[in-house]
Amino acid sequence: MTDFLRGLLYFVSIFYIAYLIIFATFSFFAVSIGAYKLYVSDRMLRLKNKLGHADLPVSILVPAYNESVTIVNSINSLLALDYQRYEIVVVDDGSQDDTTQKLVDKFDMKLVNRPINSELECQPAEAIYENIVNGVNITLIRKKNGGKADALNMAINVSRYPYFVCMDADSELQKDSLKEIVEPIFEDDAVVAVGGMIFISQCVCVEDGKAVSYRLPSNILVCMQAVEYHRSFLASRILMDTFNGNLIISGAFGLFKKSIVVGTGGYSPNNLGEDMELVLKMHGYCRNNGINYRMRYQPSAICMTQAPTSFQDLRKQRRRWHIGLFQSMIAHRRIMFNSKFGLVSSFSYLYYLSYELMAPIIELFGILTIILATYLDVLNVGYMIIFLIIYAIYGAIISLCAFSQHVYTQKFRISLVDMLKTLFLCVLEFGLFRYVLVIVRFMAFIRYGKNKTAWGQIKRV
Repeated sequence: MTDFLRGLLYFVSIFYIAYLIIFATFSFFAVSIGAYKLYVSDRMLRLKNKLGHADLPVSILVPAYNESVTIVNSINSLLALDYQRYEIVVVDDGSQDDTTQKLVDKFDMKLVNRPINSELECQPAEAIYENIVNGVNITLIRKKNGGKADALNMAINVSRYPYFVCMDADSELQKDSLKEIVEPIFEDDAVVAVGGMIFISQCVCVEDGKAVSYRLPSNILVCMQAVEYHRSFLASRILMDTFNGNLIISGAFGLFKKSIVVGTGGYSPNNLGEDMELVLKMHGYCRNNGINYRMRYQPSAICMTQAPTSFQDLRKQRRRWHIGLFQSMIAHRRIMFNSKFGLVSSFSYLYYLSYELMAPIIELFGILTIILATYLDVLNVGYMIIFLIIYAIYGAIISLCAFSQHVYTQKFRISLVDMLKTLFLCVLEFGLFRYVLVIVRFMAFIRYGKNKTAWGQIKRV
């Protein structure tokens, strides 16, 4: 073997080790800052009562495709919200099941003929139903299939109020979630978007519209996703919220100012990451037009969503997420190194580029290089094994801290058995599960051209 090849393997191995150390350091500081902010927020809530702001009219938009299993429960949860002025707009995006019929039967909805604004392009409506249930206006639109983004554009056109919440049809909101997610708007009228906290619904027990206890289900795949969610939502999103740098508001639960969204042209139908792509467009629209704006993250606004229960469904979901990430970052690549965007450019965009988009390539290539370098005796085998074990334990401790902080601030009841189980799962998730997802996301690159605009159906339970 030539000295050049040995030197190259050594350099790549050292680069990968440095890459992991930087990520671990970032995760430590991000989770620490997130935990501190949650602690301070919890202390403030204990010391004073929050002012009620239930007078901001909000439209709740629910795009649905083949959601007959969960759609009625989701709408029932929305009707139980502790809020005064809101409407529910459901868009059935050409479902092949009985999603529409279940809603019509359950809520006694009537076929109506009403005009629809055409501010945003979308597939035409085939039928419109309406009814008022428990004082809340519900509108149901049946339309030709065009994808989630197209369905959301239709819902925005139909909505009546200046702010809207988008959420998934398999999700449920905690009873006080609307009150919590509008809070930042009353604190700062420059706020144009707010993201909420997402919990895995299979892991929480709900009583009277509020998540009160936490228990880990028997499905280990769901458990590891729960651990992953706690770490990701506590870490980067709270940290980036401090400098208006968030690039994504989860499609499962987010609040937006309608006039700004319409000004950007709405959701992009050809992008699988419609939630991230919209936020990037809003950053660009506001900065290019000199609009003073803020995008906030509100961890006290809770949404519970179903996690995939099979590896096949998880693979579909993560493939879709990664292709959407790729499409969004390519479409808005002008943000990178653009001084107009400040830390959004120099920090947020580079973080998502290095540790989200390119992570599957860097990590797989780094692992293969280390294996080859170790086999060829370029690196010390014992040292590398010890380093990777320490790295996995360190990451697991960070995940456990994030999980514990959420349990504390949400005042969840949790058994000692589940706490010990979580400790084991944190190690398994960071040491094994994340590398499985690395391979899944890498394959999304390889097979990008195949069904790159397809959502892929996930089984609901």
